[in-house]
Amino acid sequence: MKRKIQILLVVLLFLLLIAVRVFIQPYFYDPLIEYFKNDYLHTAIPNLDFSKFFLNIFYRFTLNTIISLVIIYLIFNDLKVIYFSIKFYVIAFVIFSSALFVFLKFDSDYKLIFYARRFLIQPLFVFLLLPAFYYQQLKK
Repeated sequence: MKRKIQILLVVLLFLLLIAVRVFIQPYFYDPLIEYFKNDYLHTAIPNLDFSKFFLNIFYRFTLNTIISLVIIYLIFNDLKVIYFSIKFYVIAFVIFSSALFVFLKFDSDYKLIFYARRFLIQPLFVFLLLPAFYYQQLKK
């Protein structure tokens, strides 16, 4: 694939990640968005339909993961990198979704809930994996 097309596709995929954040957000069930926009320091966490909430977290995480994996593949063209990334994303989802569930169930500090949820709904891992793979590639 020509380098210019590859760069264009990567830019378009990053724009797609932004579009997921901006435009698709209202279609996901997440009452914590309004909670954290308002006076969260003085109000209780809203009642959640846990199954609906975690299903929507899973959908959003999966959508961001698929786009991120395509970005990683376009940049590195290495299936070993993709396999590692898939394992990383699965383990991260299990850890952060379990932590979020525990934090919500036992009324933990709002910061723990905020950051566990943020790692699940934002495509942060692609910004961690890209420099790590690039550094690994430089070392070879």
